[in-house]
Amino acid sequence: MAAKARLPTLCAAPTCTLLPSPRSPQTNSMAATATATARRNPARPAKAATGPQEAAAAPARDGGTELSAWTSVRQERWEGELPVEGRLPDWLSGTYLRNGPGLWNVGGGGAFHHLFDGYATLVRVSFRRGRATGAHRQVESDAYVSAVASGGPVLREFSQCPDKPGSLLGRVSNAVGILSGAALTDNPNSAVLPLGDGRVLCLTETTKSSVLVDPETLATVGKLRYADGLGGMMMMMIQSAHPIVTESELLTVLPDLARPGHLVVRMAAGSDEREVIGRVDCRGGPTPGWMHSFAVTENYVVVPEMPLRYSASSLIKCEPAPYYAFEWLPASGSYMHVMCRSTGKTVASVEVPPFMAIHYINAYEERGEDDGRAAAVIVDCCEHYGDPAIIETLVLHRLRSLRDKDVLPNARVGRFRIPLDGSPFGELDTALDPEEHGRGIDMCSINPAYLGKRYRYAYACGARRPCNFPNTLTKIDLVEKTAMNWHEEGAVPSEPFFVARPGATDEDDGVVISIVSALGGDGYALVLDAATFQEIARVRFPYGLPYGFHGCWIPDKILTGRFDGNTQVD
Repeated sequence: MAAKARLPTLCAAPTCTLLPSPRSPQTNSMAATATATARRNPARPAKAATGPQEAAAAPARDGGTELSAWTSVRQERWEGELPVEGRLPDWLSGTYLRNGPGLWNVGGGGAFHHLFDGYATLVRVSFRRGRATGAHRQVESDAYVSAVASGGPVLREFSQCPDKPGSLLGRVSNAVGILSGAALTDNPNSAVLPLGDGRVLCLTETTKSSVLVDPETLATVGKLRYADGLGGMMMMMIQSAHPIVTESELLTVLPDLARPGHLVVRMAAGSDEREVIGRVDCRGGPTPGWMHSFAVTENYVVVPEMPLRYSASSLIKCEPAPYYAFEWLPASGSYMHVMCRSTGKTVASVEVPPFMAIHYINAYEERGEDDGRAAAVIVDCCEHYGDPAIIETLVLHRLRSLRDKDVLPNARVGRFRIPLDGSPFGELDTALDPEEHGRGIDMCSINPAYLGKRYRYAYACGARRPCNFPNTLTKIDLVEKTAMNWHEEGAVPSEPFFVARPGATDEDDGVVISIVSALGGDGYALVLDAATFQEIARVRFPYGLPYGFHGCWIPDKILTGRFDGNTQVD
């Protein structure tokens, strides 16, 4: 890692003060038995910490109320016990981690423009024997440490370009830095996931952003240095922000900007070497489509190619494209490619209607009635009706100022059907009536036991309009074509993450965890019964936290022996 700047010591965080949370009449309420056991654990002062500067911004005031979702985290680090309202399940024993942008302004260098720009903040909530402890901490990426030292951003973030060089030599140097990836951010603010060997990885869409962290202390361990030699000018500096991880391997997709296409690679658990499964060439152009996430089935990898395409000129010239690093080129076509996981052969490449999807929910194989062989691949996603407007919706000043306006673009559960019989076209339909979830859908999770298989339930952020951002939690039933929704007036919940009860046989036997930014500057981890979608507990933070993206669950039994001697880190 880069040398750390000399930084001030933080004071201890305040003790937690419980504030009554406003609830609309439609909000799910806790059962009477749960209410009777509220505030089981008194809050304790946080441990003092040293590290990068205290984020000085106070919670933004919006229409006379405070909301922490779009405000920089109050300090770099906090740790302490958390009070529980309600009753946590006795079986819930492990650690929930959530990653996301938490700091949008550093020093006097001005504030970031877009939600996706913020420096990564890890949040931990550990559950044991009905009690909870928590922490949050900045990930000490090179981008973050250098910004603290310099008083502002140094590397290229999602929407943030450093000052354009004036001289020819400066422009050449900048182009070389971009082409090699050196000038791109390593700010790993998107996903956090446990690898099959016990290591825990944070990352975003640059390969250099693969950062290992300690899931207990949240300390930054170092960069994951891939030992495979994959790389090169304009080639492997970008990766999917959502690799598929199982106990045995990691699967991911690497867009190739020089020779438009994608490499599908795997990395075995315990290894730092990625192996190429196969390559998919783009059918449109001039560059690959945005590869934030993708989907897998038991036998196939699904590589999407949507018309929101990387802008090579934006990267090289250090200038924002119409959609920051991307251009919307519907005339270039929309495609879905299916690759066999065992052979690397592309078994289907079909044209589909124009689509805009950041996150994929799940995929599975549709079997023929006669021979039982795979006849098609079904892929579900959060689809925005072929309109990239959602990207501009996530500009910070819009999130802060338009909360009561109905400006959230419509979205649906889009369902692709990709035939495997050589047909040139695929289908894109709507899986259920979008009004079931308020015409808003994103940040989905499923029971991980159903990854790549036929499934019934998905958990997501939906909408209760008017709103400018998803403001509900929703449980989608893809068989009954219905949804159940949780909502609290004025609150902003993050991704609902499903945790299965040990030994469960029903797909929805477990809990759903979401970190919520509430009115009044309040914040808590919400625990819902996944089957009934009723609230069973809240775990209060001492103050509200910024909105975050994606989480993971680490059972207590695998928290030991996480790092071995073969790990290559800085």
